[in-house]
Amino acid sequence: MLNENHAFILDFPELKLDIVQLNHDDPTFKADLQQYHQLDYDIRQLEISGSPIDDENMHILKVKRMALKDSLHKQLTKHHEQANQ
Repeated sequence: MLNENHAFILDFPELKLDIVQLNHDDPTFKADLQQYHQLDYDIRQLEISGSPIDDENMHILKVKRMALKDSLHKQLTKHHEQANQ
């Protein structure tokens, strides 16, 4: 879907408190999250403007976003499990 907001916190509302805490306490998580949101914003802007890049480069951006999201989710679930032990 074009211009769909993939904000991390919207995709994992049940982990909102963990996201906020990690964003505050973990510089690596914070940097990754900022990079994820910037990439998501860039992709949405390209989609709004009619994708002025070729399909291959758009695909590369989306794969990067997905990889960041997977990495963030792993960090998040690890934190959540440790906090709830």
